[in-house]
Amino acid sequence: MDEKLWQAGYQEVDILPVYLVKYMEMIAMDFYDCHTHSTFSFDGKAALEEQCQAAMNKGLAGICLTEHFSVDSRDVSFGVLDYENYHNTIDCLRRKFEGRLYIGRGLEIGEPHLPQCSAALVKALAGMQLDFIIGSIHNIGGVKLRNYMQGKSKEQLYTAYFKEILAMVETADIDVIGHLDLVKLYGAIGGYGDYVFAEYRELLSAIMKCAIQRGIGLELNTAGWRKEAGQQYPAHKVLHLYKELGGRIITLGSDAHKGQDVGADFERAKELLLACGFNSCCYFVNRQPFYVSLCKAGVKRETAC
Repeated sequence: MDEKLWQAGYQEVDILPVYLVKYMEMIAMDFYDCHTHSTFSFDGKAALEEQCQAAMNKGLAGICLTEHFSVDSRDVSFGVLDYENYHNTIDCLRRKFEGRLYIGRGLEIGEPHLPQCSAALVKALAGMQLDFIIGSIHNIGGVKLRNYMQGKSKEQLYTAYFKEILAMVETADIDVIGHLDLVKLYGAIGGYGDYVFAEYRELLSAIMKCAIQRGIGLELNTAGWRKEAGQQYPAHKVLHLYKELGGRIITLGSDAHKGQDVGADFERAKELLLACGFNSCCYFVNRQPFYVSLCKAGVKRETAC
């Protein structure tokens, strides 16, 4: 294996599993689902093995399990994840799918930037071995978006949400921004409608610039195509902006909570990324990005953006 890839993938070469050595030497199909949930999350409907088998059945090169996690006692995910069991189950599945499927161990952390939770979060993460962390905003001020929007104007809702995203990107220890404009789902549900990109371009630019400076990537989340939002997260104009500003780290995520949604709409997502000027996307190992060609030219063995 390429020495640079080896060193970048794992800080200690003696803990690199045999299955991953074999996997990384393959020229594989280039789709990696980097946002999935199992019954280890409060809202997951499928077991870990079912999600992995679904990825195999759909011909994916890899899957990353990104269970919901929060140290904020106000969050519905608080205290739900049994990390030790999660860790051990993934190790067993890696042996079962050895050489056939990359299986990443990740988290989707809600509001990872909250100052009152920072010490607890640092302590919790110190005891985990993770490949990937998604940072997401599901709540504002500890209140679910569905409830937060009550009594708010459209401008108040969207402005508060994007400002919260910016606050997260400025300080949080994350690898990518999850479903960046998820708030439009609640705009659709609440009758507000979608946001006008031009009205939030300055705020979105600040988010993108900060993310690029800090080495934080962007997720293209396909779940919006299956929901009331009717479009992916984020909007194509946001993807264009990220590219124009020099952004490069893009992951694909189905946000699947059941097996049938693993890898959903990835061909559609690939065409969108190509149209926006991207020629690669990423998956993560030990929190380092590995680039794969959207044109199926194989794994690009590089780790720097």
